[in-house]
Amino acid sequence: MAETFQFDLVSPEKLLMSDPVEEVIVPGADGQFTVLIGHAPFLTTLKPGVLDIRNADGTSQRIYVNGGFADVNAGGLTVLAEQAMPLEEVNAEIMALQITDAEEDLADAGDDAEKRAVAQKQLDDLKDIQRWLLPG
Repeated sequence: MAETFQFDLVSPEKLLMSDPVEEVIVPGADGQFTVLIGHAPFLTTLKPGVLDIRNADGTSQRIYVNGGFADVNAGGLTVLAEQAMPLEEVNAEIMALQITDAEEDLADAGDDAEKRAVAQKQLDDLKDIQRWLLPG
């Protein structure tokens, strides 16, 4: 049996998961990274994407997250997600609403180059996820 570490996934609404796991692949702002037991501590932001979780019993689950933070520390991994839902619950309507919100954020950024860059990146990430999750 592989070694495990504590993984907690928290959304604004509730604690979604608090279990020992073998591995979690996280959509970090600077690219995906894999957390295993003994990972070096660090804190990073998340981009929209999918958490790939390998549970202690060998089963896997995939959870869509739309932004947030990941905290890797001696106690394990905590993901504070702005929004999180099992991948099978993600549908075209949810993605369309998130893309509309991101387009509004881009429009609201006006002439502020930094805000526009952040909003454009968020929009591009969501469109990539939409193409990946909902082909066709």
